[in-house]
Amino acid sequence: MGIVVQVHFLVSQVEEFMVETQMELGNILLVRLHKEPYGFFPPTNWNCSFIEVESPEGQTHRFPCYQWILGYPTFELREGTGEIFPPSMKLLEGNYQPGWPKCLDADSVDQLHLSDQYSSIKSCSFRVLLKTCTRSFLSQKTGPASDFSRTFSVSPEYVSKHWDEDAFFGYQYLNGASPGIIQRCTEIPVKFPVTQEMVVESLGLETTLEKEVEPTSPSASGGFMESPPDILSTLSPMKPCELTQEPGPTSPIFLPTDSEWDWALAKFWVRNSTLYIHEILAHLLHTHLLVEVFLLATLRQLPKCHPVHKLLIPHFRYTLHINILGRTHLLAPDGMLDKMIGTGFQGLSQLVARGLSKLTYSMLCLPDDLRDRGVDSLPNYYYKEDGLKLWSAIERCDPHRRQWERMTIWQARLFCNPIPPIYLFLKILLGFPAHLGTVAELTKYLTMIIFTCSVRHASVNNSQFDFGAWMPNYPSTMRRPPPESKGGMTFADILETLPDVSTSCQMLLILWLLSRESLGYYPEEHFTEEGPKKVIDAFQKHLAKISQEIEERNRRLPLPYNYLNPPEVENSISI
Repeated sequence: MGIVVQVHFLVSQVEEFMVETQMELGNILLVRLHKEPYGFFPPTNWNCSFIEVESPEGQTHRFPCYQWILGYPTFELREGTGEIFPPSMKLLEGNYQPGWPKCLDADSVDQLHLSDQYSSIKSCSFRVLLKTCTRSFLSQKTGPASDFSRTFSVSPEYVSKHWDEDAFFGYQYLNGASPGIIQRCTEIPVKFPVTQEMVVESLGLETTLEKEVEPTSPSASGGFMESPPDILSTLSPMKPCELTQEPGPTSPIFLPTDSEWDWALAKFWVRNSTLYIHEILAHLLHTHLLVEVFLLATLRQLPKCHPVHKLLIPHFRYTLHINILGRTHLLAPDGMLDKMIGTGFQGLSQLVARGLSKLTYSMLCLPDDLRDRGVDSLPNYYYKEDGLKLWSAIERCDPHRRQWERMTIWQARLFCNPIPPIYLFLKILLGFPAHLGTVAELTKYLTMIIFTCSVRHASVNNSQFDFGAWMPNYPSTMRRPPPESKGGMTFADILETLPDVSTSCQMLLILWLLSRESLGYYPEEHFTEEGPKKVIDAFQKHLAKISQEIEERNRRLPLPYNYLNPPEVENSISI
């Protein structure tokens, strides 16, 4: 009786195997090849071209390989059908408004893929919270000034007690809801003709206005100008305010030495202007709208198995959902913001377009931004202190950074060659690198994206309610035009200028709808490799150390700054 030996996998030979299954296979995404020793035969190398699988339903799936398989490894091959983007989703079909960043062409969250929509639990809790807020606050009617105290009794006690103090007015530009708009002023602006005589009572006789704004001034506080330069306020005891850019008889400069209500009204106007810059530029444009550009570029250009996709996708969770809700309910003509803020829809749209035209890459990179604004050495600037720690943690990830180098070089080549896809959508922005040719450049770029999704958004989002719930500290609109003279302001004029209770309640409703999940803790595990999992573990330990340092510092502060404490920082923009 002879022995028949069947030899498989000869050169140019196609092998067919029948695999039995008791169930439907569905859409086959990958196949796994395992090569193992065979008896006493010496090891051989194998060049596999491709694998085809015909499902019981008759559908054929092709898995390209075209490489040598050396030794005895296990290979996983992805199905080879290519898609530029999911067929159910139209990406980058235009702008929501002229001059705005690109956005998803969707009119409803129902058009999103199910995985991009809020989870059922989050969606349900959002609706319940919205109904609760609406019943509690929107039932309020316009009434006398005493109504404000009753309506806003939920606001933080410290803000409601100190909102009218000049020191707290200045403090909020360091560690309030808008900590990223101050910059060092080294000369008096032409459109702000303040003189030494105006401020001598505030500064005293030991110094002068010119000395206070010198970069080498011993006070180390300097002056700080809001951007754009409409209002000047210093963080020293002197805080003059000008309400228009063009000096003249109808554009008085307000001083702490003016009457109580003149000075109070000037500060109300400053806070109202700050709200627009905070909500429309720092919050809406610099986080929500820009992150959607990065998100769409990632979905469009990178497959799910790409390491950059795995790295970024947790930081994009629910962003499309909340941005579509924002465009359809908050930002739209006749939407909530159109009725609640003084710019209205048209003014809001123009401000976003102007803000985008002036935005630079360095403004999004915290170390560069602090240096450019001249505040990198400013003491007691907790946004700076905590933000730099988190930037460094994201940038370094952990001591095992070398494990990422081969991956990041691959990513750099992907982004640079032949035309960087992200830059096609951001070409209007000034200062963005022309290419990402090194590991350091790519690391900085990815750090900027993750920082924007998490830390930057937390700094402007999580603080809104604390500083904005007490309406006089953060008026959303002003019912009268700015004053053109000084000396005749009364308390009744103040009440007629500030927004009524109903408008303020609606603004409070928006500020209250916040949701948070901790930075660095990922409910979905996209990385299955051992190296990246070690990176994440080290990152979480680093964040825990930063959190401990922040909590120790906060125990010594009369008003703790907790907005960048890692447990309070959400991974993504989901609200």
